[in-house]
Amino acid sequence: MRLTVLGCAGSFPGPESACSAYLVEADGFRLLIDFGSGSLSALQRYAGLDAVDAIMLTHLHCDHMLDACTYVVVRRYTPGGPLPPLPVYAPMGAAERIAAAYSAEAEPVDDVYTFYGLQPGTFPIGPFTVTVDRVNHPIETYGVRVEHGGRVLAYSSDTAPCDALLRLAQGADLFLCEASYLDGVQNPPDLHLTGGEAGEAATKADVGRLLLTHLVPAWCSEASTVEAASATFAGPVDVVRPGARYDL
Repeated sequence: MRLTVLGCAGSFPGPESACSAYLVEADGFRLLIDFGSGSLSALQRYAGLDAVDAIMLTHLHCDHMLDACTYVVVRRYTPGGPLPPLPVYAPMGAAERIAAAYSAEAEPVDDVYTFYGLQPGTFPIGPFTVTVDRVNHPIETYGVRVEHGGRVLAYSSDTAPCDALLRLAQGADLFLCEASYLDGVQNPPDLHLTGGEAGEAATKADVGRLLLTHLVPAWCSEASTVEAASATFAGPVDVVRPGARYDL
């Protein structure tokens, strides 16, 4: 199983990165988890326009799904004819939200995507065994656990501390975890994690490696975030970058 980071900026594109988008590959199958603002550009750089076999949108904030709207043009109007409908696993209402963002007339996109509503549980996507659960964010949001060949990737999506996050990350080889806020300051509740909270979750879940993502360069210090995470998690800690690849 391979993870490729297409975008990792939190809340809005940063000077060096698009928003959240992560390509997970195994056995020739490519699952795109989140498709945030600007990440279609990175998809072309690191994989290819038609390289995606399925999409999962963990929630419907723009920084995690907006380029699924732009991607309609790619699949509908490609020379040689439209591409087959692509499976999209997302919270209920994703079809309507993408259609509304794509055109003022809310033109349906069911010729481009086949939608499957997420709910807590375990199910297959291609060669992967995927488990999702609701996490602590203001709108319906799912953390993700992806298993293949005895290896585990866990992804927090956007969340404040919660038990579901610990269950999803339990024993994961890689824990891709957001760290949007700084420790030691007054942050909005029930929205995002700090570096220290990401490290605490990694320790409680006994993960192998912590990959910090969704940092907001305009709001936080990367060095301070890593320092806080390393103070609460004894294992390896990295901040992900666009184009970074991790083999499990």
